[in-house]
Amino acid sequence: MKKLLVLALLLIACNEKKETNHPKNTVIEVDLTTVFEKSNGIETATYDETIAFYKNLALKYPEITLREMGETDSGKPLHIATMNMSGSGDNFETLRKDHRILLINNGIHPGESDGIDATMMLFRDMVNGKIEAPEHTIVVTIPIYNIGGSLNRNTTSRTNQNGPKAYGFRGNARNYDLNRDFIKSDSKNAKSFAKLFHIIQPDVFIDNHVSNGADYQYTLTHLFTQHNKLGGDLGNFIHTEMMPSLEQKLLAKSWDITPYVNVFNRTPDSGFTQFLDTPRYSTGYTTLFNTLGMMVETHMLKPYKQRVEGTYELMKSMIEITEEKGIDIAKLRKAQNKQWKPGDQYPLTWKVDTSASSTLKFKGYEGEMVASEFTGANRLKYNRSKPFIKDIKYQNYFKATDTVTIPKAYIIPQGWHSIIDLLKLNNVKMTRFNNDTTITVESYKIGGYKTRTSPYEGHYAHYETTINSSNENHNFRKGDYLIPLNQKSIRYLLETLEPIAPDSFFNWNFFDTILQQKEGFSPYVWEDKAKQLLDENPKLKVEYNIKISYDEDFANNWYAQLDWLHKQSKHYEKSHMQYPVYRLK
Repeated sequence: MKKLLVLALLLIACNEKKETNHPKNTVIEVDLTTVFEKSNGIETATYDETIAFYKNLALKYPEITLREMGETDSGKPLHIATMNMSGSGDNFETLRKDHRILLINNGIHPGESDGIDATMMLFRDMVNGKIEAPEHTIVVTIPIYNIGGSLNRNTTSRTNQNGPKAYGFRGNARNYDLNRDFIKSDSKNAKSFAKLFHIIQPDVFIDNHVSNGADYQYTLTHLFTQHNKLGGDLGNFIHTEMMPSLEQKLLAKSWDITPYVNVFNRTPDSGFTQFLDTPRYSTGYTTLFNTLGMMVETHMLKPYKQRVEGTYELMKSMIEITEEKGIDIAKLRKAQNKQWKPGDQYPLTWKVDTSASSTLKFKGYEGEMVASEFTGANRLKYNRSKPFIKDIKYQNYFKATDTVTIPKAYIIPQGWHSIIDLLKLNNVKMTRFNNDTTITVESYKIGGYKTRTSPYEGHYAHYETTINSSNENHNFRKGDYLIPLNQKSIRYLLETLEPIAPDSFFNWNFFDTILQQKEGFSPYVWEDKAKQLLDENPKLKVEYNIKISYDEDFANNWYAQLDWLHKQSKHYEKSHMQYPVYRLK
């Protein structure tokens, strides 16, 4: 037994391998000049160069640790580098008691490499004393998240982008866009992210990107998680304190910043809406666990050197805010964990609140539609010789369109192991029935849904899903799962297990087998039984005749009539359209 225990501990150690240990009382001489700096700001580091940099940084400075944290689709491991100025390592369970933790994700789209280079320099400059390092904030980074995309290096796929010289590709090793995969977790990358996210449990999260879309004067734009959707005092804090504080700090450094310019093929003059980050996206996912999230979106047409330097200053400012507001952030997150409870109404879907908006003093360029010399059609053309500053409408308020009453618990039959595995991956607490059990539950039938006609990230996803609810006594088996909602993962559970939620597991096709009817009828057999059914059920016969009288298509379709009657009979299978997740009120 002891041998087995030792072997298990060795396996765990291998899975979370600490790559570097700083030799005590030894001065390590290594070159910590980045590829970006050596190239005078026109090149970005490769995957191997990036990991080598962090290994050297960890060798030289005991305040830095580098650790493998799971697999990726590329076959290479995912790393995290941790900067802890006390030099006490990266035991996050211990560290979070007295520190706030900020997690930076880089290279989710490796062609958008600004954050990769900026974070390397930021870690080095803080640990070597060039700039002030935080005392009460632990900074963690994923050096490159999409390793497969980083290895697929090219010079042409970012058609709209001004540098760097060569870069990675947006799709990962299996051609997934990883910033659409956080809820569904089709990739090994996303599974490893969930694992490390729940180990780290960051207070603040930054995901570094480069924007696509309109032309304007700013190098930097920010995309904070939508404050109404985050909700409560934490949502108010991100909207009224964290975001304005970031803008003010950057302005003091002569770095203008504006909210992410959410437009395509038109000028921003008429205004735009805030981007709604549902849980498929990184900040939408981290929000489910009450982490304050933001994406950096630098402007694709600005020089690469300028974009990287701006990203550096933005991250530096966010670390300062986390350091200054750490106590407040901790209190707000703790309170937010108790905001939702069984019996409350929880908002699942959102739309723009047209009754409220903000005004941006926006720095743009004049644009117009002109005849294309190539196609002859009208095309958009910006004129950089005509900059402007205009007040424009920014719609950054949303309101809920659908809500659900939070149940006491969900019950999931054990056969849906793919769902159970994802819940376990996300630290969901659950128990199993010790015996076969009959319980009164709320049961859903899928009432309707639409499905994309084109593939999207490996799925033909559903939308506009509706449900019909009823209460029933249901038999559950020994080993089925009872999942209480009185836990930290409450928002994750609601957003994934309520079918109408935009990024629910139902809408991502995890339950598609219930949509296919497994047993049918032969018309020549059912015809006689259907007549007998009507003869024996006068009420059903009235309903049938009414339907015949007002539904012309139904009246002219003999098979539809037989099928409708079959669905009203005891022969129709109960599992068709039956959502197999039950609610305990």
